[in-house]
Amino acid sequence: MPIAHTPTTLPVVVDEAKCIADKGCTVCVDVCPLDVLRISELSGKACMKYDECWYCMPCETDCPTGAVTVNIPYLLR
Repeated sequence: MPIAHTPTTLPVVVDEAKCIADKGCTVCVDVCPLDVLRISELSGKACMKYDECWYCMPCETDCPTGAVTVNIPYLLR
């Protein structure tokens, strides 16, 4: 699996100001069927570890604070 190096090119973007993973929330990590989301050891917030998103959207839908955004490519919309 390719490791996600730059957050600007990732399909799943997490707004760290809204993310409450540092308070114990792991909803987006738990609902991801590919297990590509992780809690960052540096910030304590959710982030994308592997760039293998299927654009299935449960991470965005289930996030209690609306911190997760899935950027669906134009050709898949």
